[in-house]
Parts: sequence; structure tokens; C-alpha cells
Amino acid sequence: MLDIILGKMIDTVDQSKSDIFEIGEQTRNDYESLVKELSQIREKITTVIYEGDDLERRSRFARKRLAEVSHHFKNFSEEQVRQAYETAHDLQIQLSVNRQEEKQLRSRRDELERRLQSMLDTIERAENLVTQISAVLTYLNSDLKQMGAALQDAKQKQEFGIQIIEAQEEERKRLSREIHDGPAQLMANVLMRSDLIERVYKDKGAQEAFLEIKSLKKMVRSALSEVRRIIYDLRPMALDDLGLVPTLRKYLSSIEEYSNGTKLLFNQIGEESRLHPKYEVSLFRLVQESVQNALKHAQATEISVKVEIRQDRITVVIKDNGKGFDPLQKKQGSFGFIGMRERVELLAGEMTVNSKPGSGTLIMIQVPL
Repeated sequence: MLDIILGKMIDTVDQSKSDIFEIGEQTRNDYESLVKELSQIREKITTVIYEGDDLERRSRFARKRLAEVSHHFKNFSEEQVRQAYETAHDLQIQLSVNRQEEKQLRSRRDELERRLQSMLDTIERAENLVTQISAVLTYLNSDLKQMGAALQDAKQKQEFGIQIIEAQEEERKRLSREIHDGPAQLMANVLMRSDLIERVYKDKGAQEAFLEIKSLKKMVRSALSEVRRIIYDLRPMALDDLGLVPTLRKYLSSIEEYSNGTKLLFNQIGEESRLHPKYEVSLFRLVQESVQNALKHAQATEISVKVEIRQDRITVVIKDNGKGFDPLQKKQGSFGFIGMRERVELLAGEMTVNSKPGSGTLIMIQVPL
């Protein structure tokens, strides 16, 4: 629904931009026409002023002639008097018409100048509006278009948080079962066997009791191995003692023993230096998650892990020859990669996943140190 609403908003704003652009273009065309008209009006005003000056000069001369004729009336014929009067009258009328035309032309010029200034303001406002609407469209198309993806990402992170809580509870249940079925049962058996040894010693002698003690030691060893395995799954002690590279080497070697023929390769480039604990724990868990995914889901027969430690960054590459997948296709209820990306982002690093069905998977993790 948000995408539909956003699409309608964009269409409406885009149409408004087109309408404002058309208004601006029409105003610009009208402006150019009025500029031409104003130029013609100014030329006419100049011509009328020149004509008016000439008429003013001729009118003064005609009035002077009329005054002379009137003063010396007896020296001129009736026709000369009439002609002098008509000439002065005609020039006066022409001058009046000329001045009226000049006044009208000046009024039209002033009106055109006001309209042109108003048009310039309209064109400028239209251009500003088009610029602003273009910025709004860019914002809508770039930032707000990602709203759906952002909301989806937020929803996935919320679901991921719920999955973490559920995973913690499942892990507690698993540990409870493993301790109950493993070390707890073995400890109970040890207690019973110790009672049995006492009876055997009393009934059958020291030789039989020593055999039972050997069996008991074997049982204790098995319990100790089981406890160490559980501790290793929780957090490998070697990670604190030896660091990332030796722990990964040991982990991959032990996984290879129980992976039914899957070959695990490890390659380390650069100095085998210790890192800050947060880097070592996070990177170990990222490799662990990637390897488990390759074993459980990709059905890989060969998995390689490469670690390159430089002065400014560490790069980890996990590659398998499994069945691959489409990274763009989100599997319902699957949060493995979301959790991995969360870990990488907490380290300010980058994670890229290259895979396609039938071509294996390559995961590259780069973290600045």
C-alpha cells in the first residue's frame, strides 16, 4: 500500500512539474511577444516625438503668419487670410492628435513594462518551483522509494530478535539434554560403579576390583571428553589461549573427522598475530556459521577457509562446492545470513555473498582493524 501511495504521489508531483513547466514556457513565449511589441512602441514614440517637434515648429510659424495677416489685414487678399487661418488651424489639430497619440503610446509602453516585469517574476517563480519539485521528485524516487525495503528490513530484524530469544531457549534446552544424557548419566554411572568396586573388592578380591577401576577410569575419560565437547561448542578455550588462527585450524580439523568424507582446507596468509577478543570471537562464529551452513544445507564435499591478516584489515573467505542458492531469494524463516551481517556490521566490516544454484558459494568478510 505504501508503494502504491508513493507511486501516486510521484505521478501527481511529476504532473504538477509538467504543468508548471508549461505555464513557464507559455509565459516566456508571451514575454518575448511583448518585448517585440514594446520595441515597436518605443520606435513609434520616437517617431511621434520627432513628428510632434516638427508640427510644433510649423504651428508656431503658422500662428506667427496668422498674426501678421490679421495685423495687416488690408495688405492681404481674402484668400490669403483664409489660407493662413486654415493652415494654423490644421496644424493645431495635427499637433493635438500627435500629442494624444504620444500620450497613448507612452501609457501602452508603461503598461507593457509593468506586464513584462510581472512576467519575469512569474517565469522566475516557475523555474524555482520546477527546481524544487525536481528535488522533491529526486527525494521521492531515491530515498522514500527505499521505505518499503527499510520497513521490510526492520521487520526482518524484529523477527531476527525473536529468533535470537527462541534460539537461546533452544540452546538452553539442548545443553540441558546433552548434560543430562551425557555427563550427568556418566557421573551417575561412576557413582554406581564406585559402589560396585567396593563390593567386588570384598567379594572377589583386589584383582577384580582393579579391573573395575580401569573400566571406571575409561568411563570418567569419556565423561571428561563429553564435557570438553560441550564447552568447546559454547566457546573454544583455545580461542582465549591461542587466538583465532590456531582455533580455526583445530576446529576445521575436528569437523573434518565427523563430516562423513567432506574435505576441509585451511589457508592462512600474513602474520599469525593475536587480535582483539571481539574480533576473534566474532570471526570464529562467522566461520563456524558458514561451515555449518555448507555442511547442513549446501551438501558440500569440499570447504576451504582462507584467513588473511594485514596491518589494517583482516579478510576471511569461505568457499564451498555445494549446491549453491540464489542470494536474492529470501527463504522464509531463515535468519542465518541476517545474523552474520549483524555481526559484521558491529565490526564496521563488509560481507559479500556470491552464489548461484549449482555453482557453490563464496563468502568474503572484510573487517578493518
